[in-house]
Amino acid sequence: MAFTPLHDRVLVRRVESDEKTKGGLIIPDTAKEKPAEGEVVSVGAGTRDDDGDRIALDVKAGDRILFGKWSGTEITLDGEELLIMKESDILGIIS
Repeated sequence: MAFTPLHDRVLVRRVESDEKTKGGLIIPDTAKEKPAEGEVVSVGAGTRDDDGDRIALDVKAGDRILFGKWSGTEITLDGEELLIMKESDILGIIS
């Protein structure tokens, strides 16, 4: 895929959650919420400060992240559903 986000934007692929609860109940597709966890596919070069110097992003491709429920814009690239969001929408990196 030949797509690079601009500035402080991040391209994210959602990571699907388990289909069972801890108690063993199976969750049907209609009752599932969209996961708020994903994997960073690609990142932009970063924003510029007042002096014109580039500020690098804290996340990199391959990081697993948590993001807000309504964060980002859904897009489809090469038949795959992805999200584009600003780095500020990311809540944290899962290590």
